[in-house]
Amino acid sequence: MSDATKKKNSRWGDVLRLVVFLGVGVFFIYWFLLKLDAEQKAAIWQSFREADYWWVAVAMLCALLSHFVRALRWQLLFHPIGLRPSLTHTFGSVVVAYLGNLAFPRAGEVMRCATLRTSEGIPVEKSLGTVVTERLIDMLAFALVVVVGLLAMFGKAKDWLYDTLSERFTSLPNMFMIGGTLVALAIAAFLFYKLFWKRLLHIQFFKKVDDLVRGMIDGVKSIFHLGGRRTALFIVYSVVIYLLYILGGLIIFQAFDETKWLGFTAAFVVYLFGSVGMTFSQGGIGVYPVLVQLALDIYGIPMEVGAACGWMLWSSQQAVVITVGAAFLIYFSLKKRQQTRKMGGEN
Repeated sequence: MSDATKKKNSRWGDVLRLVVFLGVGVFFIYWFLLKLDAEQKAAIWQSFREADYWWVAVAMLCALLSHFVRALRWQLLFHPIGLRPSLTHTFGSVVVAYLGNLAFPRAGEVMRCATLRTSEGIPVEKSLGTVVTERLIDMLAFALVVVVGLLAMFGKAKDWLYDTLSERFTSLPNMFMIGGTLVALAIAAFLFYKLFWKRLLHIQFFKKVDDLVRGMIDGVKSIFHLGGRRTALFIVYSVVIYLLYILGGLIIFQAFDETKWLGFTAAFVVYLFGSVGMTFSQGGIGVYPVLVQLALDIYGIPMEVGAACGWMLWSSQQAVVITVGAAFLIYFSLKKRQQTRKMGGEN
């Protein structure tokens, strides 16, 4: 297969993914609206009208700060390869990447590297390596956050989850049985790896899995090559990023009278539910607000308020990405035009 054919198939694949992810989002919006009667729609609109938008503005600043900290963290990954991109350009590339991902899946990562090449002259292949490392670490970090969240989930959240499962299953295992099952599965996985894994590597699927796992391990190891101080900073920045994500929900709670009493645990649960929504549709459209409303239902928040809160949280995040990302996209475009003119003048 020629390179031109591969590129064409890749473009069609991107378009298909865009259609599917947007389709999922539109379906959830339609499904959600279809369930509402006129009174419920009016109640949701009323919740929007009565919201305190000063808190929404603070939540937007919190989202912007999370992107800024992500740029700080990304900068650290360039040190082992002897590059020092400016914070302005790394921050701009981060928000442009989020903007690109709203349009096409994974397009943001390419735009992120391209804008850094335009502004800093860093080859795409070098910056792409840092992006892959960061993404692998993010995957592991998010998995850790989910595990911690499930272990730490208590009170109403745990009761809601147990009650919901009880409606579908006549009996549920206790925590001892769950723990024992997990330990048994871990032992079985270890034995499987030791006895059979090397024999399966000639199969393409298992080879890809092996490459992915080794890439994750190498990605995690790479942060320890930054030096003691930078490694510590990388870990601190990572923790701060996730805390800011959770804090954004906690701030949005203050915008509605019915949710002001909710605390950090509720914000953490909302973050977990919302993160799932971000993976099911393009930019989380449609799915994210519905899952946030479902999370708030755990704490007895009325559906109308939960829906308004979900849409407010989602739209405030996307508003930051669209406005700041578009501004930096214009900035990088102008910078590229200036460089083109300069090169033309030298010739």
